[in-house]
Amino acid sequence: MSAARIGVSQGTALYVGAILGAGILALPSLAAQEAGPASVLAWALLLLFCVPVAASFAAMSTHHPDGGGVATFVSKAYGHRASAMVGYWFYFALPAGAPVTAYVGGQYVADAVGGGQGAALGFAGCLLAAAFGTNAVGLRVSGRVQLILVGLLGLLLLTACLLALPDADPGNMTPFAPHGLLAVGPAASLLFFSFAGWEAVTHLAGEFRNPARDLRLVTLLTLVVIGVLYVGLALTCVLVLGPELAESEVPLSLLLEAGIGGAANAFTATLAAMLTLGTMNAYLAGASRLGAALARDGSLPAWMAKGNLPGEIPRRSLGVLAVLSVLVSAVALGVGADLGSVMLAASACFIAVTVAGLVAGVKLLPSRRPVWYGAILAAAVMGVVLLFSGIFLLVPVALAGGALWYTRRGARPLPATEKAPATSV
Repeated sequence: MSAARIGVSQGTALYVGAILGAGILALPSLAAQEAGPASVLAWALLLLFCVPVAASFAAMSTHHPDGGGVATFVSKAYGHRASAMVGYWFYFALPAGAPVTAYVGGQYVADAVGGGQGAALGFAGCLLAAAFGTNAVGLRVSGRVQLILVGLLGLLLLTACLLALPDADPGNMTPFAPHGLLAVGPAASLLFFSFAGWEAVTHLAGEFRNPARDLRLVTLLTLVVIGVLYVGLALTCVLVLGPELAESEVPLSLLLEAGIGGAANAFTATLAAMLTLGTMNAYLAGASRLGAALARDGSLPAWMAKGNLPGEIPRRSLGVLAVLSVLVSAVALGVGADLGSVMLAASACFIAVTVAGLVAGVKLLPSRRPVWYGAILAAAVMGVVLLFSGIFLLVPVALAGGALWYTRRGARPLPATEKAPATSV
């Protein structure tokens, strides 16, 4: 067993990477179309909503640090079969979510360098291979790569804002709510997926050197970093770009052009690549450990359990994800699947995981404490968001059916000697 673990700095980088995504390149414009300058309020409100979600998962991860993440929480609260369903939702959504994320990043890079569809697919393949490669080497290396990525990303975004600020015009804040304050609601709904990702990093809790000490600090630091980057960027876009913000499909490029001129394309390509790679890196780190934990507990074939102990590398589980990602990509390209549909199918599964984790928190967390009330509130809001998945709810339903079928076949968990020891905090 390897003793390699992650500390606060690498953990924060992995957490931030799971939340940040390539959507930040376009969402300031889309939110401004809905609510005008008042869209800044939507960013701030969603940041506040993240607090109970993050606090709930941090509290449960502290007491149950395990590669199963949310599936472990659900197992403690509602039993093995419910846990298997939740695990399937996350694990089998990843082979759809990762290629789509890579393709979105590849499109931005290709556009920035003047390439077409072939170039976008090529860049996507490179980003996907890089994310799988860093995780195959190990979480310590993956965490260091993530630390560098997030550090550079934060520096680039802050630099973009600071260089553009001399062109800021307070007059661009008026009229503040051209479509009424109620338009902040639809804008917040649109921006929601830029704040998802807390469910992905629960699988890494067992990899911290000291979960009881580190998890709360990492969660707090992540909220601060996300808040500064998101709200700061949204406010700068409104102040600098004004009405042009709502009309642009590439607001960050316009912001960069205002600050650095002709170098904006290269800047945007770098940002898109880092955002995409950072998100995939964090999700793969969590999903590969989840797969090994599911196999350990009898919910997937036992041969996939190798690497389920803290500090080990779950290469078999990671390999299964790589093969499934290639297959999903091939099928999607072969049938000409709509990009948005693939994203919505994966999102329905990830939202379902978050709802399940928060519902488990209502049972596991100390009752009538602030974090308990926060879990109830967040579960209710996320449940409503899940219903908006519509027809794509059939994807988590089908995966739940697969999990129930497999667990009813009589698969048994590994012996205790091949499992990670229980941790009491």
